[in-house]
Amino acid sequence: MAKPNVINKQELLEAAQKCVAEKGMDKLTLKAVADQANVSQGTVYYHFRTKEQLIIELVESLCNASWVSVEQNNRSVEEAIQEAKERCDYHSVYHRLFFSSLAASFQIKENRNRMGSMIQEENKHLTDILTARWGESPIKNISMDQWGILVNAIIDGLAVQALLDEEFPKEDVFTALHVFFDFMTNEVKR
Repeated sequence: MAKPNVINKQELLEAAQKCVAEKGMDKLTLKAVADQANVSQGTVYYHFRTKEQLIIELVESLCNASWVSVEQNNRSVEEAIQEAKERCDYHSVYHRLFFSSLAASFQIKENRNRMGSMIQEENKHLTDILTARWGESPIKNISMDQWGILVNAIIDGLAVQALLDEEFPKEDVFTALHVFFDFMTNEVKR
């Protein structure tokens, strides 16, 4: 198959994101992406063999863009939490994509490894942000790498709860998360 020169993979990912935003996750198909990008289905199949591959690459793209934004703008823990809070919602497209990909990835080893790598990369970014804030762990027996993992698990756990509960008390929970980080920061300063 000749390489299509009409559109690149990133443009197809943008078309997929727009498709999900306009029509919902349930309507995301390779054909829908082709229609949205105004290209043939063959062009989409050239870049993405399956819908699962498309979704994983879309999640990776969105996640990477978020971390690039955090790093380029030298954001603090508070700003990173605010960004997580904005994505934590009953209607969150990002988290619906993320958790759908995660569930589907358990059946395909390559996809499972990609999702695992993505989560490890998130852990590393969070470790770096926390290290910049705290310098060292506020609790002797917890390493900074472990803090990154724990914070990622907390944020993902909150996202799951928000996806499942339209009445999830997001404001109160994220206020508590800020209080927690302030407390831990004060512990380091002691």
